[in-house]
Amino acid sequence: MRRVLAGVLACVFAISANASLAQDKPPLKLGGILDMSSLYADITGSGSETAAKMAVEDFGGTVLGRKVEIVVGDHLNKADLAANIARDMIDNQGVEMIFDVAASATALAAGEIAKARGKIIMFNGPGSIRLSNEACGPYTVHYVFDTFAQANVTGLAAVKSGLDTWFFLTADYAFGQDLEKDTSNVVVKSGGKVLGSVRHPINTSDFSSFLLQAQASKAKVIGLANAGGDTINAIKQGAEFGITKGGQKISPLLAFVTDIDSVGLETAQGLLLAEAFYWDLNDDTRAFTKRFMERTKRVPTSAQAGVYSSVTHYLQAVKAAGTTDAAAVMKLMKETPINDMFAKNGRIREDGRMVHDMYLFEVKKPSESKGRWDDYKLLATVPGDQAFQPLSESRCPLVKK
Repeated sequence: MRRVLAGVLACVFAISANASLAQDKPPLKLGGILDMSSLYADITGSGSETAAKMAVEDFGGTVLGRKVEIVVGDHLNKADLAANIARDMIDNQGVEMIFDVAASATALAAGEIAKARGKIIMFNGPGSIRLSNEACGPYTVHYVFDTFAQANVTGLAAVKSGLDTWFFLTADYAFGQDLEKDTSNVVVKSGGKVLGSVRHPINTSDFSSFLLQAQASKAKVIGLANAGGDTINAIKQGAEFGITKGGQKISPLLAFVTDIDSVGLETAQGLLLAEAFYWDLNDDTRAFTKRFMERTKRVPTSAQAGVYSSVTHYLQAVKAAGTTDAAAVMKLMKETPINDMFAKNGRIREDGRMVHDMYLFEVKKPSESKGRWDDYKLLATVPGDQAFQPLSESRCPLVKK
């Protein structure tokens, strides 16, 4: 009995000692730089914070004996503020990995800070192709979508169906400019023509003058090279102008399910759009969505689902590497396929692009929908190696040619 009691006490002391050591270790902090209050808040915002926290909880809450904490900052869609937040997170708060960074200008700014400090940064909300080209880095990952894939999936399908003349309404910053450029290339290569474009400030409330120019062009397609609130306003005001009734198509080159919900199926029906994720694709996406909705009361966007996936992938790599060293963790992240509710056989290339399937959807008619959020009909699944820019065209200096 004495020996048994001594063994039990030894185990208790060992567990207590390990718990004490874990408590002595500093937390592993992951930082989200988000749009919490402006036109991209529905796309990322508090939903991205929730998705990151769900990933941490599902992982077990700790890694390498350290509690994992999520900290967030609101960049207000200002590039200089995003850079300052990234600098403060890394230099003062001890953040080891930054995620999301909705909007491209803010992402490019934060990315330079992370690159200079040798920290991993994973982009979920921004779309600029520059993030995996000129602005790529050894610890940079572009996870969810980019302007090349959006243009390739949506533009190619439209031109093939006979919608071969285009006019662009473009948000006047990095993302919009890249999306217009990439879609124009797809349209022209596919035998179509670009009749013109007009650029508008980010967060525009009145699109009337821009829509009148697009309407006057007589283009078959008015491509919206913008996102979030700008896309919603342009679609709604385009309907008020009678553009679609006049025979022109409005094509949102980046739209999320939350945008379609805001516009409504009566106005959005028939729109073609590319997405990296949809909540109702399969049992895995539906199961994740059910848990997400219990917290947020709305379905996840592709960016928010990508946050959950990327944070999980990062934590798995940290555990496997036995360290938070960026080089060791990134090596494992690139070597390990991604198989979860967001992607099947996804992989991170040497340019930081996470390659995965993309989807072409058509927005349902109101009569086809079974209820709120039942918005899409799947038209095509485009394999990742066909959707994203091939490495042979990469402008990333890390890619050997």
